Order: sequence, then structure tokens, then C-alpha cells
Amino acid sequence: MLEVSNLDCVRGERRLFHDVSFLLRSGEGLLITGENGSGKTSLLRMLVGLTPPFAGTINWKTRLIKHLGAEYRRELLYCGHPLGLKDSLSATENLQSIASLVNEPVELSVVQDALERIGLQGCAHMPVRALSQGQKRRVSLARLFLSRRTLWVLDEPLTALDTKASQHVAQAVDRHLDDGGIAVITTHQDMALASPLQTMRIGA
Repeated sequence: MLEVSNLDCVRGERRLFHDVSFLLRSGEGLLITGENGSGKTSLLRMLVGLTPPFAGTINWKTRLIKHLGAEYRRELLYCGHPLGLKDSLSATENLQSIASLVNEPVELSVVQDALERIGLQGCAHMPVRALSQGQKRRVSLARLFLSRRTLWVLDEPLTALDTKASQHVAQAVDRHLDDGGIAVITTHQDMALASPLQTMRIGA
């Protein structure tokens, strides 16, 4: 259970959003909308513990996330604007390395299938430094097909994806929710999900 209560976000002298609250249980997802600059990414960064809220609380399984530390991070998959990839490694090696670091090793065939679904079948063994920014983002998103984590926090996951890859991402989210996971997503595009999502618009 993810419970957010009365969150405020202030940048400089500007309040981006005020009194944001929601509750998500197993199998539930939330779609966050708002104008550019309304604080959507800031809210996601709060949810994953990267930015402290100006006011309010975030609880995971009834406990404050700031007190959970690594215990919370082990249940969290965050796909944000920073991609967390090593330029010297290939797309395949990056995904295998990430999986090993979080103690969720995966077989090569599973990684290759994930890259194919996200539209990178021809780039699997190229060093990431040779890929475009859009392709690098796809490598990061391929983690959705490998992750067994409970809480997914996705910031604009459909950016730079074609129709087929977008459908695969939507299917991954549906499967995650069907398996009892929780998802919080920002996007300006229609994800065409089979699972119903709560929606919330933020902004001062």
C-alpha cells in the first residue's frame, strides 16, 4: 500500500502543487497529469525518495519511506529522466548488470526478448554510447519486462516510442497490475491500458 498525504512542493518562491493526497493498494495504478512545469516529475522524485516534500508524508505499507531506506528501494522500480546506464556496456550488458546489482539475475534470452519488445532487436549488442537518446531510453524501459518489483514509478514512459513499443509497455503495466503490483505514471499520451487507472491532475 502506497499512501500519500497532503504533499506540498515548493521551488524557490513558487508553489508547484499543494495538498496532494492519494492511496494505492495492490493491483491499483495512478495516472498523473498536468501542464509542463506543474511538478509531475517533482512528485515522482518525492515518491521514490530522491526529493523531500516541502510538507506532507509518504508511507509504504503504513511506514514512512524516509525510515525504510534500502527496504523500500528493493520494492521500487523507477524509470525517470536519468537513465542510469553505462555508456561502455551494450544494451544487453546494461540490463544484465542492473539485474545482478538488484539481485534479480535474468537469462540472456529473457533480456533479448525484452529488448525486442521495446524495439531494439538490432541494437542489443551495441555499446550504449552509440545509441540515440531515444534508444537509450528504450533500454531503460526494457527493465519493465524483467522487473519483479512491487511499485513502479514511470515518468513519461511512452516518449519516443513507436506504436508497437508503446503497446508492449502498456501490456507490461497491465501484467504488473494484474499480478498485484502498484504503478504511478505520468504521460501526455494514451497508454491504451486494459486496467483502469485512477487519475489526478496537479498544479497550483
